[in-house]
Amino acid sequence: MYGGREEQGSVTRAAETKSRHGLAFRRFYTEPGVHPFDMIEWDLRTAVINNERGEIIFEQKDVEVPKSWSMTATNVGVSKYFQGKLGTPERETSVRQLVARVSRTMLEWGKKGGYFASEEDAQTFYAELTYLLVNQYLAFNSPVWFNVGIEEKPQCSACFINSVEDTMESILELARTEGRLFKWGSGTGSNLSTLRSSREGLSSGGSASGPVSFMKGYDAFAGVIKSGGKTRRAAKMVILNVDHPDILDFIRCKAEEEKKAWALIDAGYDGGFNVPGGAYDSVFYQNANHSVRVTDEFIHKAVEDKPWTTRSVLGGKPMDTLRAKDVMEGLAEAAWICGDPGIQFHTTINDWHTCPNSAPIAASNPCSEYMFLDDSACNLASLNLMKFRTSDGEFDVESFCHAVSISITAQEIEVGNASYPTPKITQNSFDYRPLGLGYANLGALLMARGLPYDSEEGRAYSAAITALMSGQAYKQSALISREIGPFKGFEKNREPMLRVIKMHGLAADRIENRYVPGDLLTASRKVWDDAYAIGREYGFRNSQATVLAPTGTIGFMMDCDTTGVEPDIALVKYKKLVGGGLLKIVNQTVPLSLNKLGYIDEQIEHITAFIDKNDTIEGAPHLKEEHLPVFDCAFKPANGERTIHYMGHVKMMAATQPFISGAISKTVNMPGDVTAADIANTYLEAWQLGLKAIA
Repeated sequence: MYGGREEQGSVTRAAETKSRHGLAFRRFYTEPGVHPFDMIEWDLRTAVINNERGEIIFEQKDVEVPKSWSMTATNVGVSKYFQGKLGTPERETSVRQLVARVSRTMLEWGKKGGYFASEEDAQTFYAELTYLLVNQYLAFNSPVWFNVGIEEKPQCSACFINSVEDTMESILELARTEGRLFKWGSGTGSNLSTLRSSREGLSSGGSASGPVSFMKGYDAFAGVIKSGGKTRRAAKMVILNVDHPDILDFIRCKAEEEKKAWALIDAGYDGGFNVPGGAYDSVFYQNANHSVRVTDEFIHKAVEDKPWTTRSVLGGKPMDTLRAKDVMEGLAEAAWICGDPGIQFHTTINDWHTCPNSAPIAASNPCSEYMFLDDSACNLASLNLMKFRTSDGEFDVESFCHAVSISITAQEIEVGNASYPTPKITQNSFDYRPLGLGYANLGALLMARGLPYDSEEGRAYSAAITALMSGQAYKQSALISREIGPFKGFEKNREPMLRVIKMHGLAADRIENRYVPGDLLTASRKVWDDAYAIGREYGFRNSQATVLAPTGTIGFMMDCDTTGVEPDIALVKYKKLVGGGLLKIVNQTVPLSLNKLGYIDEQIEHITAFIDKNDTIEGAPHLKEEHLPVFDCAFKPANGERTIHYMGHVKMMAATQPFISGAISKTVNMPGDVTAADIANTYLEAWQLGLKAIA
């Protein structure tokens, strides 16, 4: 790993003349002289993980965890993130050790980097960060928990974008780089459109292999390397531009392998996805997400049923003339068969690009939420939105903004103290410093407020919270820039970055007034004015600030009912138990929601009992018909009919996308009877609504 010395960013004229004193922090959650660990109760528990057959595959006894953590959070935190070999003195035995290992390391890094105005400010930052982590308000991406406080120069970023050149050396070097990233718990994406197509010649004679052939090798490496030395699969994204001569092969390749897997299953092979020697273990392209990169020009030609020309990688000469509509329909047909490829909207992505004077955005990370320059990295963190719900059901704007500022500062401190897999990524990380703050539990927050996920009210409320988060993140980045200096590439991109900040602010002005409480709406707009004003004078420390990530493992550790920007998948879920049988898990947000909607305690008891018995809320006593949409989920219940329409998912993405630096990792759940034409129409509507991707 490359972890060379950090270079100070260039500074704006205003910042050049300012004497730097570091950042001041105030206490919001903690008190001087009282450690955050002493503010909560603790428990001794046994953490256990079982496989599908009920066999114990992980067990650690007498682990100390906060009493407020569920057993799910306990099992995930201990099994995934505690460091040291089991049964040795080096093994961590308490969440105190886990959290302190991370927060104390960031404290020391921050002091070394001159981030704090005083020792008191440094200790305040440490206490507030520790409080947020141990109380499940905030969680960093997995590589931070794996590596910080263990390695001198730890890998901190979950998301990487790697370039590849049209040479055998570069093609093989990409495989090497990806392997190192997977080993340390990270994911990576690449646009392979730089590779000559199989229809182009080699200088030595013969034809090039083409990107689809090389994808087999990359896919195989991803399949055998486990992420973070754990049982987590490697995460990988491959992208091809729609004008690449091999685009049809790329679109079809995974769907063709899916058909082979079906044949193997029919022949008796195991159909489980992670089964060694099973059907899916025996076919290609199962270890990466695939996405097609399309421009507005292509979309217009597909809609107008006009021809589309692919172009050679070398020289850009016209190659094949295709019917654009056929390409789009083929993309949708393949997605109908196997879920891939997804689609990324190149023009929209680059319209919102803060650093276009450096290079265009050509690729994304595996989950498609981090989109930035080639050879770049992003460290993620996510806030648990339910922690900012007040006792009267409102959203605590002040608490949320404070947590955003603490997290952004911590993530910024990580950038200069982490290691990176290549010299290019190291340099770009120091020069551009992109961050990826996001959130989890949005679906639970909306339900608790009595708002349907698929509603104008729900979308407006979500938009306001997302706008507040990103605006505060950029504001804090500008305040850090005032003290430390902007990212090195800022002056080169000053005009476009300020233009994008202004675009975010204008989008906040368009949030529907009548659906959002006044304090939240006002704050979500004013914060963009502040970010723009401070950033114009002092620059920004970070080229990007926010993404909406899946928040899988860290969501469980924060006891989130819903992940990322998702709704709940079902009001009643089932978990397999040791030795067989099922544990029924009933959504715990329902009583809060019913209370908010005006139901009395006795009615709430009757309704929740009905859900427990029938696995659905449809037909529950006392429940008013107009309140049913509040409890709609991604999956249709076995004994019910209601579900969130797939366009409800797309519209939620459209509501939040204008307030995110990157993009959104989200599942668009579609029913079994959906057609390829429905998928094609969904892609088109997503483009019309301004999404950056459905991938």
